[in-house]
Amino acid sequence: MLITGRPGCGKTTLLREVVDALGTPAGGFYTRELRDGSGRRAGFELVTLDGRTATLAHTGTGGPHRVGRYGVDIEALERAGVPAIEAAVEAGQLVVIDEIGKMELLSTAFQRAVIAAVRRYRVLFGTVMLAAHPFADELKAQPDTLLFELNEANRAQLRGLLEAQLRAALGQLSV
Repeated sequence: MLITGRPGCGKTTLLREVVDALGTPAGGFYTRELRDGSGRRAGFELVTLDGRTATLAHTGTGGPHRVGRYGVDIEALERAGVPAIEAAVEAGQLVVIDEIGKMELLSTAFQRAVIAAVRRYRVLFGTVMLAAHPFADELKAQPDTLLFELNEANRAQLRGLLEAQLRAALGQLSV
């Protein structure tokens, strides 16, 4: 089950609200913005559902991996985010991934972890980039993927729908 939409439309906020409302065992990660002293976005931090953090991307990060003005720390993703996905899959928990986007998809280990979660028939709840990308597009096109596009007009009703769909999917796994 994936949420897509334009950057800044509230995908992460909606995902977190739904996961909190479910109150079910879950693992994985979400991302949050990092701001500089003047309040300008300076990067993104990965936060695992068990509370570990790692800087995923930052304007001050060097190296070969860049998305826009951000240097992407692939090793941080593979050190914190990938193991969080793998642990949730192994534990049979709801797998939460925010986001399946340009930065994260630079990592083949991340891509493998997403594929493993899908193949193991775990309930995966995440956000995915709206823009075209071969991996993201293939994931969105899978027959058992439910894709919801978030916008201002449908935010309130989408939250209830996502909660109901996830409760049903999680109930089927426990039978």
